[in-house]
Amino acid sequence: MAQWLGSFWVEEDGQDLIEYSLLITFIAIACAALIGSGRSAVNTIWQTSNSDITQGYSAATGGS
Repeated sequence: MAQWLGSFWVEEDGQDLIEYSLLITFIAIACAALIGSGRSAVNTIWQTSNSDITQGYSAATGGS
C-alpha cells in the first residue's frame, strides 16, 4: 500500500493535461475580457463611419 501511494504521488502523467487546460481557460477568459472592453470602441467607430458616409452621400446627391 505504501509503495502504491508513493508511486501515485510521484507520477506526473496527468500533469500536462491539467496545465494545458488551465492555460486554455486563462486564454478564453482573457479573450472574453478583451471582446467586452472593445465593444464600445467598435460601436463608436461604426457610428462615426456611418455618420460620415451618410453626410458624404447627402453632399454628393445634393441633399436629397
